[in-house]
Amino acid sequence: MISADTARTILGVLGNIISLCVFLSPVPTFIQIWKKKAVEQYSPVPYLATLVNCMMWSLYGLPIVHPDSLLVVTINGTGTGIEIVYIIIFLIYSAERRKRLRVLLVLLIEAIFITVLTVLVLTVARTHKERSMIVGIMCIMFNIMMYASPLAVMKLVLATKSVEYMPFFLSLACFANGVSWLAYGLIRFDPFIVVPNGIGTLFGLAQLILYALFYKSTKRQIAERKIKGEVDLSRVMVVDGEDSRKVGSAPQNGRP
Repeated sequence: MISADTARTILGVLGNIISLCVFLSPVPTFIQIWKKKAVEQYSPVPYLATLVNCMMWSLYGLPIVHPDSLLVVTINGTGTGIEIVYIIIFLIYSAERRKRLRVLLVLLIEAIFITVLTVLVLTVARTHKERSMIVGIMCIMFNIMMYASPLAVMKLVLATKSVEYMPFFLSLACFANGVSWLAYGLIRFDPFIVVPNGIGTLFGLAQLILYALFYKSTKRQIAERKIKGEVDLSRVMVVDGEDSRKVGSAPQNGRP
């Protein structure tokens, strides 16, 4: 029989692996940015939001705040490093000076916020319970905002009856990530892990349900666009052919 601590460790390691996959999912986007030497219309907001979320959880998992949470620190410390790399690449290839300054300003605000919070928690709160409660409440707020970010995409899916712009594997990874950390938090009950990941699991499940509901209609829409494109192309070819024949039959050198 597996002990509760062993099961918790296994789930924590699994959560680390899945979370790492989620953190690395934007890599193709940044490879494209690197190749084009431009950020184009990509927004830095998701990476700035994920960065502050990872820093908050790294603080929460520290032994002086919430003991026995090493696996929380490992993945969120790694996530912090990954998000910093993304933001540096964004700054390098952002052509607009104003946009770079905005990103740097947000980074400064985030750094000041985390620093002030850390100092206050370590000086004002005297016990692990008090420190865990203060940082945990902040973590819940930031984590829910991060998990709620796909709501705009879900609204688009409902409006268009298409899941074309809601990647299945990312939705599946977010759902699995929520489930693993929810189970991790339930074994040695930690409400600050259970609440946000329970909500994240529900958001992930909602995305998968939408995918199942609109998968066929998405395929149909893509097929209809393809057929329409082929029809439009054939019309263009017909028109071009008629124009060529007209030019070929036009009088030359004044002769009929």
